[in-house]
Amino acid sequence: MIDIFDIMGPIMVGPSSSHTAGAVRIGRMARTLLGDEPVQAALHLHGSFATTGVGHGTDKALIAGLLGMAADDLDIPLSFDIAADRGLKFVFDELDLRDAHPNSVQMELTGQAGRRLNMQACSTGGGRILVTKLDGVDVSFTGDYHTLIIQNMDNRGSLADVSTALSLAGVNVASMNMSRSSKGSNVMMILETDDPIPDYIVQLIERQPGILQVIHYKKES
Repeated sequence: MIDIFDIMGPIMVGPSSSHTAGAVRIGRMARTLLGDEPVQAALHLHGSFATTGVGHGTDKALIAGLLGMAADDLDIPLSFDIAADRGLKFVFDELDLRDAHPNSVQMELTGQAGRRLNMQACSTGGGRILVTKLDGVDVSFTGDYHTLIIQNMDNRGSLADVSTALSLAGVNVASMNMSRSSKGSNVMMILETDDPIPDYIVQLIERQPGILQVIHYKKES
């Protein structure tokens, strides 16, 4: 099925859906996953993000997303000044990310409360994005679905506990991905769902044995 964005593209400010709208969404996703107001950000640009990004406003778009702006926000070109007013310090450099999509960025963030996040993502065209790494673990999710990002100990039964909790609310899982850096290490569980996930289900999952952290990403309407 052809999506309307394949025909018209997203409503946005900026010259390029890949370099501007997609970059804003990457920044917004990172802000959401951080779960805090970012105060420090190191952004490592790869491929065409590095070579043509400034001309397309990619740098301003990424910072705008970190500030919580949407792709159609008229203040995107002013994001550097707004960041300074809100206490967000940031640096950009270029980094060769092996086997990464040419429109990729790696972001190292620190929030007001000290929480840290390392996220790698790419803009795949038409304003769409793909998150490919979280805190050094390979992942794959788009933000086009309601999403649970769960970090848990490598215990037997954790997946069953999460699946049972979702089934209690009649939430249908669209896709699932589990990754770990090595046997016995903590697991990163990504579940994309067709249905909104009630807050009480998220809280129920948080209380399950071995669950270290749950991030609930609500799909943007």
